[in-house]
Amino acid sequence: MGNKNKTISFRVNEDVFEVLRDIAEERDISLSAVFRDYVDQLVAHDGQVRIVPEHEINDDTPEQETFPPKVEVPKSFVREHERLELEAEHLREQLDEYKRYVTELTQQLDEYNDEDIIVLDDLDDSDGDDTYRLG
Repeated sequence: MGNKNKTISFRVNEDVFEVLRDIAEERDISLSAVFRDYVDQLVAHDGQVRIVPEHEINDDTPEQETFPPKVEVPKSFVREHERLELEAEHLREQLDEYKRYVTELTQQLDEYNDEDIIVLDDLDDSDGDDTYRLG
């Protein structure tokens, strides 16, 4: 199994296309190479790429905001999240178990003849002449 190249299609409006073509001409590369470079950067940085115009780049000052933005989360929040995930997993397992039980009961009910089934509401309406024994 070789490493095969795949094709990705982009749809852009005419103005954006013109700008991209100008960028490609300025760098003396093909338009496809512009996209390949972008995709390579995106993959290399795990999707954390930000395009910044050259006039906004200032190498002399340290970057005040980092990209991607980072947020500190308290450990209690993380623990609570993990606890809720475990609880949700447990509830899913219980639900699956109940579904299997209902399926089993439905199959057992389908195996019985109509003569074997006594509806309790019918017993209340009867005269009491018939004797039934459970078990």
